[in-house]
Amino acid sequence: MTGSVHPRHPVDRKMVLRFDRVSFSYGPVKVLEAASFHIHQGEFIALVGPNGSGKTTVLKLLLGLEQPGSGTVELFGTALRTGPGQVLDRVGYVPQQVPVDRAFPITVRQVVRMGRLRPLSGACGAGDRAAVQEALEQAEIEDLAERSYTALSGGQRRRVLVARALAARPELLVLDEPTANMDAESENRLFKSLGKLKGKTTVLIVTHDTGFVSALTGRVLCMGNWEGPGRFGIVQHRTETAEPSSRSHSGGPVSRIIHGEDIPGDDCFEEEL
Repeated sequence: MTGSVHPRHPVDRKMVLRFDRVSFSYGPVKVLEAASFHIHQGEFIALVGPNGSGKTTVLKLLLGLEQPGSGTVELFGTALRTGPGQVLDRVGYVPQQVPVDRAFPITVRQVVRMGRLRPLSGACGAGDRAAVQEALEQAEIEDLAERSYTALSGGQRRRVLVARALAARPELLVLDEPTANMDAESENRLFKSLGKLKGKTTVLIVTHDTGFVSALTGRVLCMGNWEGPGRFGIVQHRTETAEPSSRSHSGGPVSRIIHGEDIPGDDCFEEEL
């Protein structure tokens, strides 16, 4: 181990996502209570937590699929309680699973092109074609472009979905369990692609791996019951560089999450200056 990482917020950058004292319940079951955090432009963030900790709920709130019981979710300065509107066009989302109809004939390029579709517009102009080609190159799947999507391995399909999200040239890229069931080669290529985006596109990776994160990660937000029974929220934990032998996956260098050392709230969630 080579020391701890104590990242500071890039307070000179615009805020992309903000949860301000957000509470949410499914009936009598509390998932979040007064949870606050925010993410700035260009950050590379990991949101970690075991299954059932509420990560999916955070995603639903972020995407405007659920509304908080109290508190505010803001995306690019717009409160989603008033309706997401066009603001979600600036978000690229890579889901954990996408149903596949093996009888449906569609190529990789056509799947990636879906990232350029807009309501009431089915045309694909020169700008769209350029964006699709750029996304194929970013995800390193140019060689798969004319192959059938349904004939690909699970890891290859995941990289295609990343390319589909990148084709929209999003300001915020959200990936839900991006390495689940992914082979080593695909995982390496994925993190190589994400490394090229760091500092340019805001990246949020959601994962159940509470032990390690990619070394690309600037900050780690952990979900769970942190303040006693019935108090569910989000805290920021410190990380430390892990030795190469400590890698928990094949996506390159990793950092170990130090769950016993929280970064104080004044450091984690300071307001923009």
